[in-house]
Amino acid sequence: DARWKFGVPPVGTAKYAWLQHIVHHLAPNGTAGVVLANGSMSSTTNGEDVIRREMLEQDIVDCMVVLPKQLFYSTTIPACLWFLARNRNPAKGLRDRRKQVLFIDARKLGVMVDRVRRELTDDDIARIADTYHAWRGEEGFGVYADVAGFCKSATLDEIAKHGYILTAGPYVGAEEIADDDEAFAEKM
Repeated sequence: DARWKFGVPPVGTAKYAWLQHIVHHLAPNGTAGVVLANGSMSSTTNGEDVIRREMLEQDIVDCMVVLPKQLFYSTTIPACLWFLARNRNPAKGLRDRRKQVLFIDARKLGVMVDRVRRELTDDDIARIADTYHAWRGEEGFGVYADVAGFCKSATLDEIAKHGYILTAGPYVGAEEIADDDEAFAEKM
């Protein structure tokens, strides 16, 4: 099958079949977003890690957004967004993003609207979108900067050192906490 450019997806799970199917149908400068379960970012089952590595090395993965739990009515499992781009060095004023992936950790965003479901606010959505647009170099979104605990532009070499795992934590790290100058012993 011509769609399996990065490797034959395993039988019984469709996540890497869907990703490759979408890439196969992208226009030469096309970009696509896909919602998948978080397991897709780190699975090593049945060669999925090999397909993920190949997608990264062939420069298809543009951005990974880790979403908070409880966003969907039908499931409480956490999900993520994969942004795939066929041409990561396009014209039209966008910056060269080859051999880089943007990681956004949005797990702490959103508000609980009832006891079982969370929603992202308009400000949360804007923060995620504006970060991605700024990182791509789009005009009107300012200059991108890494923010500890929220976003990081990682190189392919950094991703390789983490075994081609695409979970945001190893890259974005923990957010910086302001020191209040109170002695630890006094706090305790």
